[in-house]
Amino acid sequence: MTSTATTTREHHRVLHSTDLLELTDGLVAIRSVSGNERELADLVERRLLDRAPDLTVRRIGNNVIARTGKGAQQRIVLAGHLDTVPEFPPGSRATNGAPETVRGLGAVDMKGGVAVMLALAERAKDSGFDLTFLFYDKEEIGSRRSETNLLLTDYPYLLGGDLAILLEPTNGRVEAGCQGNLVVDLGFDGVRAHTARPWQGVNAIHRAAVALARISGFVPEPVDIDGLVYRQALCVVGVDGGVQGDVVPDHCSVRVNYRHAPTLDSAAALDVVTGLAPEADRVRVVLSSPPAPPALAHPLVAQACAAAGGEIKPRLGWSDVGRFAAHGIPAINFGPGDPELAHTPREFVSRDALETCYTALLAFLAHGAERPIR
Repeated sequence: MTSTATTTREHHRVLHSTDLLELTDGLVAIRSVSGNERELADLVERRLLDRAPDLTVRRIGNNVIARTGKGAQQRIVLAGHLDTVPEFPPGSRATNGAPETVRGLGAVDMKGGVAVMLALAERAKDSGFDLTFLFYDKEEIGSRRSETNLLLTDYPYLLGGDLAILLEPTNGRVEAGCQGNLVVDLGFDGVRAHTARPWQGVNAIHRAAVALARISGFVPEPVDIDGLVYRQALCVVGVDGGVQGDVVPDHCSVRVNYRHAPTLDSAAALDVVTGLAPEADRVRVVLSSPPAPPALAHPLVAQACAAAGGEIKPRLGWSDVGRFAAHGIPAINFGPGDPELAHTPREFVSRDALETCYTALLAFLAHGAERPIR
């Protein structure tokens, strides 16, 4: 009885609240760990249908896409994911929060941003741009499974635009561009032998050790693009090999992660990794998420940055701005909340952060081409 009443109250807040803090609290209360976004997607879709009559709403799986079609000269895409990382163990979540804040899993990453998007969707008619709102799933479980891959590839006509804004948490500052993210498995072969007679075999782990030493000593230089300094990092994140205590190992696998600057595309980044391990017998790309340049000279990027105010920062890490940029759409990150709290039990977002982000985006979206396409 209590559970049903609680659920009804949570659903009511998501469907009807006009207060950004209350709306965020309702969104956080609806659990949506990656792969379990249907309940939240249902509510988002229903809210848009009920409260944003100027938008055409389409549902694809647990992705909700809402668009205007006024014929403006330019289109802005606003995007945010519905899923969160897995729940934390009982007792690990901080429960005491400051007044005028929402605390809980997803508050920062990124249900505060989703709340801002839902509020902006109801003001779509006030924009000088055509607008697309993308609420998508499976972002937190790797770019290969993120639905932006499917949507941008199979439904480009729904997600095309002149600028994409990802409402990932950025502390209310524009984060331009993003690092690429490359994960590679390097395989090393050997020949089994008894450890009492190791000279009769070839130790695969020893072969890998040469490359491991080379990789550990490699420190990629930071890269300055348009005054933004993108730090790079290349490190070994896993080593697997061996048979048992009396057998010379005939295999070893080394997993490498390379966070590379936008000056390198994914292929060039792979060349860097393989160049550090010429001894490897096999190379397997596990993950390849493309980088995005900051594109600060693009007029819409410059206009959005001006509306946001404050310092422009380079993106430390990857986000779906890289996915949009790979499809020819310049993109930025701009959203409420401290990104350093994401994926921690300490997540919280404040009313001030929500309202500041909403106000800046509302001001930016109010502009746009005044003359419709003829």
